Amino acid sequence: DSRVTRIGAWLRRLKLDELPQLFNVVVGDMTLVGPRPEVPCYVASYDAEQRRVLELVPGVTDEASIRYVAESALLAAALDPERVYVSEIVPDKIRLNLAYAAHATVWTDVRVILATLGQLLRSSNGAHHTAPAGPTDSSLAARVTTR
Repeated sequence: DSRVTRIGAWLRRLKLDELPQLFNVVVGDMTLVGPRPEVPCYVASYDAEQRRVLELVPGVTDEASIRYVAESALLAAALDPERVYVSEIVPDKIRLNLAYAAHATVWTDVRVILATLGQLLRSSNGAHHTAPAGPTDSSLAARVTTR
């Protein structure tokens, strides 16, 4: 994104741009672990099953944040990033969040928080996540790998 400054890119890479959300956790509007809020234009196209995710308290991190840590690179590799996001990534994120909600415990929250911290540490040490080789739109989300 050409609108992002070098400092802004650094803040994003280290996820420091997410820190203000901790205020939302303190006041009870968010939890540490829960589905990340989605852009309203995508929420408008959710079907009835997908809308169940809206009943969950949003969180600062979730399983989808861990799985899609390289989401920007995945989308950059796609021939049609919007289609890949809407038809593959969003449904998978919703599936992950509904599965999390069905089995959430303190221990699953601890695991997600530790995995998120691990991702942050890898990012701060210069580890870069890359997209699959070659531009493709076919099952891009299924090939997501995290370190």
